[in-house]
Amino acid sequence: MNLKQMAGIEAAKYVEDGMIVGLGTGSTAKFMVDEIGRRVREEGLSIIGVTTSKETERQAQELGIPLKGIDEVPYVDLTIDGADEISEDFQGIKGGGAALLFEKIVATYSKKCIWIVDESKLVKKLGKFPLPVEVVPYGSQQLVHLFKEQGYAPVLRTTDAGQILVTDGGHYIIDLHLEEITDPIALGTYLDQLVGVVEHGLFLQIVSTVIVGGESGPKTIHVP
Repeated sequence: MNLKQMAGIEAAKYVEDGMIVGLGTGSTAKFMVDEIGRRVREEGLSIIGVTTSKETERQAQELGIPLKGIDEVPYVDLTIDGADEISEDFQGIKGGGAALLFEKIVATYSKKCIWIVDESKLVKKLGKFPLPVEVVPYGSQQLVHLFKEQGYAPVLRTTDAGQILVTDGGHYIIDLHLEEITDPIALGTYLDQLVGVVEHGLFLQIVSTVIVGGESGPKTIHVP
């Protein structure tokens, strides 16, 4: 079993009958959704899923997981999602799979959030992984220029075919190559205030539990 799969299966154990569950997006979350689908099918687990992307929605539908939209539920009991980087103080960067806006909306309305990762995602400080910033297309080049002036080494994200990537929300993503983020909260506040920025990939003060897939088995860290 690979480390991502190990973390995904371990996290699915936290899902209980009657829960409304946020289903994350990405390679690690995919294993978790598969396992929840297996539990629905084989164990009669009864839940409602709220997906964070069209990709996860398709997967959950194929597995027979009942779904509702975020605006059709009063809240989410638990969201399980991957992360691209987690710092020592449990702040995160997400959005490598281009689903950061919907992921953050679902996480914000969740009572608890579990992140599932392999050991490589744990870092001292955030920033080696490029920070995604989701922006409206109109004026996006102005933001690229602004970020260049700030020394953020911005790159407009493209698809494998070389087209500009468009998110599920109809936006573009500018990846900031920062190397190290010394003050994630200050950077998040700055990005929040920029006109044309819809959301950014800094997930701060949001996670309750981190499950790490490692060679010796899954390790669960409860965030203080």
